Amino acid sequence: MATGGGQQPRPTRPSSFSRVSSSSSSSPASSSSTSISLPPGVRIGANGAAFVSSGIPDLDRILGGGFLVGSVVMVMEDADAPHHLLLLRNFMSQGIVHGQSVLFAGPTMEPRSFLGTLPAPVVQKEGLKIKHDASDVQDKEKGLRIAWQYKKYFGEQTAVDSHNRDRKQEFSSDFDLRKPLERQLLNSQNIECISTQDACDLSKLQNHCFTFVSKLSMKDGVNSNAGRIAIQSLCAPQCGYFEKDWDMLSFIRSLRAMVRSSNAVAVITFPASVLSNSISKRWQHLADTLLSVRAIPDEDKDLAKLLTGYQDMLGFLHVHKVAQFNSQVPVILDASTYSLKLQKRKSLVLERLNQAPVEGSSGVSYATSGSCSSSKGSLLDF
Repeated sequence: MATGGGQQPRPTRPSSFSRVSSSSSSSPASSSSTSISLPPGVRIGANGAAFVSSGIPDLDRILGGGFLVGSVVMVMEDADAPHHLLLLRNFMSQGIVHGQSVLFAGPTMEPRSFLGTLPAPVVQKEGLKIKHDASDVQDKEKGLRIAWQYKKYFGEQTAVDSHNRDRKQEFSSDFDLRKPLERQLLNSQNIECISTQDACDLSKLQNHCFTFVSKLSMKDGVNSNAGRIAIQSLCAPQCGYFEKDWDMLSFIRSLRAMVRSSNAVAVITFPASVLSNSISKRWQHLADTLLSVRAIPDEDKDLAKLLTGYQDMLGFLHVHKVAQFNSQVPVILDASTYSLKLQKRKSLVLERLNQAPVEGSSGVSYATSGSCSSSKGSLLDF
């Protein structure tokens, strides 16, 4: 039945990250700001996908922006070294620094004690700030002139707002593994901890995850916060549900559904060696992003000759699968295996593996393996 009058408004689709629309009657300052309103620590990447930082700047660049919001990240542990905890701690610390909600579950009797091992962000010393290049001085003077012009034409408050925008927080921070996170941050944030040790089933953990995700509520059509779920050693032998393989698979499917429809990211570490081969493959298939870490033997002379910087390596990180939303184009990485190193013995960095140059006096090299000479030591060797 047709109705007279104006045109009916078009319905709008609900979205977690909605664009701020400007009306014709708004002021010029507000009409020019059509940016996307995002929770702290979230940014938009390619194809409109939202990312949160992994806490390791190099890993964010490798994955194309970080961990996708609404995805499940799995890390296969190494039985010889707890390198997976480095990734888990940086992931949690980055969320706490950004003021995001964090849920941690671990196979310990007091899981909140794990918060005392989280690293603190690296802060530059005051002495380093004194050393400026000529370009830095020019940029600073240029910024002061722009701020003065803002103050002249738009008033004091506009200049202050512009200065605050320039000092916005970094998306990905460098963390000092030797320095613990400030206790003030741990007490002021929305952090929940739950123990999975001696748990007979996963119902308690599943209920906590559902409640945690439900708290990421919408305000005025925009989500006010993002959440991070960190689960350490989900299939640890000290858990009562250790041999209930299908129950653990059901929990992962349920968690994946909860995370997919929210502004949260879940990181699960698991020792693949304690699972059967078929169950481990199912776990890996359910992961949106799949990583694995491996320790380096203390005295591997052959590997030391093969790789440069072997003495500074902690281990290897292998990228098996990268999550992708809103696109059918596969992610092509420059490399799949990277070395874990400590920069200045405190910050975790990832580097591509480089082959060390082979000396002519040590072993058989690629240059000499294809020799076509008829006798050893001939002048025709090449």
